[in-house]
Amino acid sequence: MITLKGNSMQFRFPEVKQSAGCKVSFQRTLRIPDDNQSYSLPPSLGNFPLHHVDDFSNLSENYEKRGGIFYPMYQSEAMWIRFSGRYPCAIKIAAGKINAVSGEAWSEGLNSDKQDYIVSDKQPWLDGFNVSKGMIRQFVAMPLGKGFTAEEQITREPEFGGLQIIVYPMKAEVYEKLYTGDVVRSMSMQSYSAKIIECRDADMGLAAGGLMKQEIYQDLRGIDVWDTENSSRCFIHIMNSNQYHDVTGSFPPTPPPSAKDYNEAGLPWFDYY
Repeated sequence: MITLKGNSMQFRFPEVKQSAGCKVSFQRTLRIPDDNQSYSLPPSLGNFPLHHVDDFSNLSENYEKRGGIFYPMYQSEAMWIRFSGRYPCAIKIAAGKINAVSGEAWSEGLNSDKQDYIVSDKQPWLDGFNVSKGMIRQFVAMPLGKGFTAEEQITREPEFGGLQIIVYPMKAEVYEKLYTGDVVRSMSMQSYSAKIIECRDADMGLAAGGLMKQEIYQDLRGIDVWDTENSSRCFIHIMNSNQYHDVTGSFPPTPPPSAKDYNEAGLPWFDYY
């Protein structure tokens, strides 16, 4: 089950365990220079606003046909993905049809030979495409069909754009063995609209931007601990600022900050030990 609450996507698996699930949100941030110098992690400047496609009637036929979620990004704006929640989950992330964790073409299921997923209780965020050990290239929004997105550069086809996320919860029996007494609190079960998300095409894709220091943490538990029978998949549209205004009547929260704005605000850079 996938729901939206407070501009976060909540993946829940009550059929596995009442507390099973995690949260995923998309964070606004500073775009780092694309100069092949490596940088530390910039902080969040707030969540991108998330919307259900079904809540709007003035969308294109493709949106209405496929449903799903959308959020706005300015062209060349950067973002990172935040993972939270106390119940461990394995998460696969694709930009278009490119696996952001492995940097290779998307494939179904979990791959242990070359890990193509992150583990939510070990990896609090992902800022870009994994390109080498300890290094990623930042997620940057670019228009689909112009040859800039990672999908187009690897597959040569501007087919999907947007994002795809699949979440696999930890098996209940494994959780019980590892966390005796069930110390993890249950996620809120408040009543709010629960819409299963299925969409495909997007008008914006993600390109590989500047080089950043970030580790993809190894899954030391192995793929056998993940419940692949109870996964949830979500496809997400990315709209440019003009499309977003046409659909919602609102502009994105603020224009992307410049490096000067960022430094004048005294915002920090991070390492994750």
